[in-house]
Amino acid sequence: MATSVPTTMKGVLIEKNGGVEVLQYRTDLPVPTPKEGEILVKNEFIGINYIDTYFRSGLYQSPKPEILGREAEGVIVATGPGGELYNFKSGDRVVFLGPSTYAEYTAIVASKAHLIPSGLAPGLAAASLLQGLTALTLIREAYHVQKGDFILVHAAAGGVGQWLVQLLKAVGARTIGTASTPAKLQLAKDNGAEFLINYKEEKDLVGKVKEITGGKGVHAVFDSTGKDQFENDLEVLALKGTLVSFGNSSGAVPPFTIARLAAKNIKLLRPQLFGYIAVREDWEKYTSELFDLILKGAVNVKIHEIYPLAEVARAHTDIESRGTTGKLLLKT
Repeated sequence: MATSVPTTMKGVLIEKNGGVEVLQYRTDLPVPTPKEGEILVKNEFIGINYIDTYFRSGLYQSPKPEILGREAEGVIVATGPGGELYNFKSGDRVVFLGPSTYAEYTAIVASKAHLIPSGLAPGLAAASLLQGLTALTLIREAYHVQKGDFILVHAAAGGVGQWLVQLLKAVGARTIGTASTPAKLQLAKDNGAEFLINYKEEKDLVGKVKEITGGKGVHAVFDSTGKDQFENDLEVLALKGTLVSFGNSSGAVPPFTIARLAAKNIKLLRPQLFGYIAVREDWEKYTSELFDLILKGAVNVKIHEIYPLAEVARAHTDIESRGTTGKLLLKT
């Protein structure tokens, strides 16, 4: 390891599941040593995602003690001995997907790092990577959206929702966005949603969607909410429509009879991003496309707030309040 790298670092450790009180800001955590095929990155900006709260609370299980986090950007300060390093070297600015990012340093597999284009402002790569790639792969792989398709996006003002609405506009889809407040509906509209539905006030969401689509229904639904909208999703889909259920903010979808899909030959998926970028070539293709879209101005990366690493508990409180719009970042 390079001599300029310290032996201890600042970071956020959790030793048990619970509320924000289990987030321990520490200054004495050991700096990891990169193994074969790994790079050591000094993190500058760290992405916060709602799934982090699931691992903190115990909704999703993971071994403890644990450093949370799934994405960050920073500078390579050391490389591991041998292995495939994809020509990365110390001094390169990279963004990456990997575990244990709520810290000053993270050792990650080189295959899940990507050089940050010189034209991308600091923080934008970390702010866009996980949510942006999720949305991009959903409209390319889960359902390949075509110009003119009617698409329903639930939580259209949420993190991935804002990306979906912008990307759908870029490909020429006709997007119906749902949200819970007038302010969030306005945000969805500003990002490109053509039609808006307040799901808290609309008593007949299915009827409204059918009205918008001339009775035919939508080609696809992108639903991050889970159980609350699942029954409506099945109803609003057109013949041979696709339901992409990729989250469970309202709870997990309960078991159902698969034969119910037969009436309209519906396709149902429960995808996750990592299955779409498991191969290095796919990771490079989609990450490069995402950054190109940002640099060309086709999508706008909205950052809600940048929090000092020591204020991680406030950041978790804010994201769980569902009052945030845009990406939450930590800064080391």
